[in-house]
Formats: sequence, structure tokens, C-alpha cells
Amino acid sequence: MSLSQSIESLKKVDLNNLDFNNIGSWPGALKVIVCVLVFVVLLLLGYQFHLKDLQSGLERVESQEVTLRKEYQDKSFRAANLEAYKEQLAEIEERFSGLLKQLPKDSEVPGLLEDITQMGLNSGLEFESITLQPEVAQQFYVELPINIVVRGSYHDLATFVSSVAGLPRIVTLNDFVIEPISADNPDLLTMNIVAKTYRYNDAGGQE
Repeated sequence: MSLSQSIESLKKVDLNNLDFNNIGSWPGALKVIVCVLVFVVLLLLGYQFHLKDLQSGLERVESQEVTLRKEYQDKSFRAANLEAYKEQLAEIEERFSGLLKQLPKDSEVPGLLEDITQMGLNSGLEFESITLQPEVAQQFYVELPINIVVRGSYHDLATFVSSVAGLPRIVTLNDFVIEPISADNPDLLTMNIVAKTYRYNDAGGQE
């Protein structure tokens, strides 16, 4: 059958009279057209599903690419600055070593007490008591609290505090309590203060 004959036969087909339960009775040209349409639809659906899988895979790869690029940039930055980091680490270790040298050893505590006492006397203060408290262990250091009770004028107390703060070894002053001794003599004050010095914690530092 020629193409013109097929077209003429299709024109004579009444779509309302087609029996969809008996497709075999349809004209040959119509059956060919239906098969082609079905094939095209199936091809398009398969292509669409395939594209979706490809798109999902592409998105996963792009996400991995972003992560890998960031990791590469971070590692490149570290590698480029490795020498600078080493220099900074050496400088920090040197400073830390210098700070450790300022921490008194156990044998130096009596000397520290003597220095504090002498500073108080030079400032014109009168000592009521100076008492070592129990040590408090931290990770890298051990606190050595010293409870000090002195009396004197406000100016003398300020001079004493300034002198202790200027010691070459690390000493911090905490928990100030300053009160007048009596209402009759308000210029004479008593001060209760906790001076804390520190020593290196060998066990904590090694850990």
C-alpha cells in the first residue's frame, strides 16, 4: 500500500467506531501510527527517568566537589603556613618556659614570705598574721594561698599592695577586706587579703 493510499484510508476511519478491545481490526496504517506514538512516549519517559538519575548523580558529585575543594584549600593553607606555625609554636614554648621560671619552687616559699613581710614593714604596716593555706592543685600549676592580715593607714596599705604586685615572681592578690579598726580612729585600717603564688605542677604538666 502506498503512502497516498494509507492517508486516504486513514481519512475514511471513523474514530468513534474504533473497537479498542480489538486493535487487530484497525487499519494497518493506524496501527503503525499508534505503535510509533507508544514507542515515542515510552522513549521520552525512559529518557526523563534516566535524566533524573543523571541529575541526582551530578548534584552528589558537585556537593563532593565543594567539600573536596574546601579540604584542599584548608590543607594547602596549612602547608603554606607550616613554617610560620612552627615558629609561633617555638615562640609560645619559649614564653611558657619564661613564665615557668617565675613560678617559685617549694624551697623558695619561705623566701617569698620573708619578702612579703619586709615589704609590709617597709610600708609602715603592722602584721597581725601571715598564714600559709592548703595548696590547690590545677592541671599545670599549684596555687599556694597565703592569708595576710595587716593594719595601717590607707596610704600604707596601697603602698604594700603595689610592692607585692611588683614582685618578679607571680603573686596575685585576692579577696580584699578593708575595715576601720575602731570608730574612734577611722584612719587606722585592718586589711585581710589572700596572696596567691604558684609553682609548676610536675604531674599535671607531664600528663
